[in-house]
Amino acid sequence: MINNVEKGFCPSQRFKPIYNLKGAGIMDEVLIGEVLRPHGISGELRVYPLTNNAKRFLKLQEVILRSGTTNQRFKVIEARLQMEFVLLAVEGIATADQAEKYRGCEVRIDRSEVLPLKEGWYYFELEGMQVYEEDVLLGTISQVLETGANDVYIVKGVKEELCIPALKSVVKNVDVSGRRMDVILPPGLRD
Repeated sequence: MINNVEKGFCPSQRFKPIYNLKGAGIMDEVLIGEVLRPHGISGELRVYPLTNNAKRFLKLQEVILRSGTTNQRFKVIEARLQMEFVLLAVEGIATADQAEKYRGCEVRIDRSEVLPLKEGWYYFELEGMQVYEEDVLLGTISQVLETGANDVYIVKGVKEELCIPALKSVVKNVDVSGRRMDVILPPGLRD
């Protein structure tokens, strides 16, 4: 199991991919929230945090708002917590109409700004990791899903896609720096 991880759901989707390969450049950024809508008339953004520590928004100097392949960097003026949401004010967005253009955008930070963990790893660190069973390459992790009971790793191989449960009985070793995961597949998983 993963401990102390970046995780969360978009309120509108029950099983949102926590990390999903989307293309070049995205590996240098980490998803930490989603813009739901404007808040008030001064251009604040109401953000649903996709992190286990929403207070991280209070220390941010800069965020990246992503929509599709478009990235835009903004200096953070102020961030504050309101219930389970974050209200984010950034330079260059000063009205509700301007803020409306960013509805549905992903809120990202540079990977270098991610706080280090004392134990475990982040979901985004698993992206692109090669998965082996007894030195046989099964494929590469393309997504991590949080299903409630346990996480599931979507592993894309040359001929098949596997849904591997993130259980201690299945995942035997994770080498983040070596980009390798060793597993023992449960009986019937490939049938």
